[in-house]
Amino acid sequence: MVEQLTEQNEAAVALLESRESVPTTEEPVEEPPVDLKAPELYINRELSHLQFNIRVLEQVLDESHPLLERLMFLLIFSSNLDEFFEIRVAEQLRQLKYGREAVGPDAMHPRQVLERISEICHTQVERQYKILNELLFPAMEAENIHFLRRASWTPEQRDWIKDYFEERVLPVISPVGLDPSHPFPRLVNKSLNFIVQLDGKDAFGRETGLAIIPAPRSLPRLIRLPEELCGEGDNLIFLSSIIHEFADELFPGMEVKGCFQFRITRNADLTFDFEEIEDLANTLRGELHSRKYGDAVRLEVDQRTPEDLIHFLQEEFSLNEAQTYRVDGPVNLTRMMAVRDLVERNDLRYKPFSPGMPGRLKEQKDMFLSLRHGDILLQHPFQSFTPVVDLLRQAAKDPGVVAIKQTLYRTGAKSDIVKALVEAARNGKEVTVVIELRARFDEESNLHLASRLQEAGCLVVYGVVGYKCHAKAILIVREEGNKLVRYSHLGTGNYHSGTARLYTDYSYMTADQEVGEDVHKVFQQLTGMGKIQKLKKLYNAPFTLHAKMIELIQREARLAKSGKKGHIMVKVNGLTEPKMIRALYEASKAGVQIDLVIRGMCRLRPGIPGLSENIRVRSIIGRFLEHTRVYYFGHNGKPEVFGASADWMERNMLNRVETGFQLFGKHADRIKRELDYYMADNCQSWDLQADGSYVQNFPAEGEEAFSAQQKLLEEFAR
Repeated sequence: MVEQLTEQNEAAVALLESRESVPTTEEPVEEPPVDLKAPELYINRELSHLQFNIRVLEQVLDESHPLLERLMFLLIFSSNLDEFFEIRVAEQLRQLKYGREAVGPDAMHPRQVLERISEICHTQVERQYKILNELLFPAMEAENIHFLRRASWTPEQRDWIKDYFEERVLPVISPVGLDPSHPFPRLVNKSLNFIVQLDGKDAFGRETGLAIIPAPRSLPRLIRLPEELCGEGDNLIFLSSIIHEFADELFPGMEVKGCFQFRITRNADLTFDFEEIEDLANTLRGELHSRKYGDAVRLEVDQRTPEDLIHFLQEEFSLNEAQTYRVDGPVNLTRMMAVRDLVERNDLRYKPFSPGMPGRLKEQKDMFLSLRHGDILLQHPFQSFTPVVDLLRQAAKDPGVVAIKQTLYRTGAKSDIVKALVEAARNGKEVTVVIELRARFDEESNLHLASRLQEAGCLVVYGVVGYKCHAKAILIVREEGNKLVRYSHLGTGNYHSGTARLYTDYSYMTADQEVGEDVHKVFQQLTGMGKIQKLKKLYNAPFTLHAKMIELIQREARLAKSGKKGHIMVKVNGLTEPKMIRALYEASKAGVQIDLVIRGMCRLRPGIPGLSENIRVRSIIGRFLEHTRVYYFGHNGKPEVFGASADWMERNMLNRVETGFQLFGKHADRIKRELDYYMADNCQSWDLQADGSYVQNFPAEGEEAFSAQQKLLEEFAR
């Protein structure tokens, strides 16, 4: 873990020590009020984000995970870091470039943030490659999984690899010699490239000395060698090794003095002037191409690359030393995820499981009849996502269904959800789909999805300009007797069958007509125009959800001040919204017990005496990506429990369309029980400290190991 503290962390420690050192006398000493807007009370958002990624990397060292899953954690670290540079680092650099520096509640200037990011990332990237080279590669070798280096190729293997190069690589590769008529090529974001030192003259008498080889993106980065050439085990080679070995064939008659891989990460955020947009879809199509060629924000190079070549690349991309990462291995580690498809070793993966199914749905296949008998709450991936798909499939075929409305944020054009919507439209149902085109890195997929749905006859809208539609909602209107009945689904996660096997999320399905009426009003706001409509049972951002949460936090504080029990439990992906943090601080001061399960970013500092000593913050990192958003307010023994699509972040509460729904009875009790599981976890949990660092929890001596995710698997899955 990173042990160095930022200036804000040091100030927080000073505050912690000063409040601990207040002398004890017979008469209580009244402490001066704390300024809840003081910068030292807040952790920087970007640095907190990095801490989450470091916790992901730590999983590689946890031998309770199977070997290939540990490799996946290391590669996920790379993927997360790529996005961090593409979006978060790029935004800090953009602010500096245009003189629009903005500081958050922690008051750190973007320049300070970037300096700290560089320190942390250089340390962790070096550590990542050391783990790969010294732990994972040897461990895989011991399991007969080999990544063959060029020096170890047999003559027979080399002949096969040369044939592969000539048949598959040579026809599609385009080396670029650098001279006045061949300027430095425009390289795609995160693409694998090589800078080559040459000696000699080419056919035209040119003697430039340098060339660039962009690796074709259509080619796999890992290639499996035939078994007859290797014997037992899995034998893989990197595309980069092939290009290194045969680079001289790309420059006939010239001598390759050196060939070194590098990769550029670019600004991949999309920015819009919403006042100038007339057609969001067309504007987005134009912006997607520019994403590949945004400003460079990071240079990764093979550590063996000569310094003069590194300086040449730095100048070419306007990057400095702090933005340059010298690595001991492949520069494009994320593409190693192909190992999942190339190596069939189930003994080195997590044990497979079958998601559970509620007993009522096993006995009653008619989803509408099941929902008339009572609400259904599912937790994925421990319970199956199939009932959600079945609800739409049945709606598509049911002659009584007259309309279906749904939001889509991240899904797939080939998903069963989309197939059901297409079928429904073709069967004459009124199908309305609100697609959020700006779901980051899914924009192109969502554009294709929108076209497919429109071709099938669905009414497709793109939400509200300036507010991402992040709500997860389905509304089905069915004619029963002489009246129209509404069935609703509300969720904490996306309508994506794939991520429903990897992310923890809740699905809530109900035939409650007041909930259905509220969902209908939300869709009216998204597809039409008009004033804010009052909802009876739902809370929605950007209108009522934020204010409701503040109100409930303050209510717990009032209960605690009056001598009653106050208790708050929240599980979200991020906690950054300053007003909510200040409300939590005030509630803690009043004596409210506050338990927060925050997967990623958290600006709040727990454990400061007299301020946040009643707040515990923990992060769970395990087999599944924690994604549920649920809120529990004890209310002195009369708890109120909510599920939502929203994290406790500014963007969710104030700048997005989100839905929050209340749960009652056994469903509310279940949420509380499962929150207790997460707070009891002593295997995969990390506790946030007042200085911004995280400490992993382990079973105490004599204490039984307890994993929340494993408990839920045992409770629901098969």
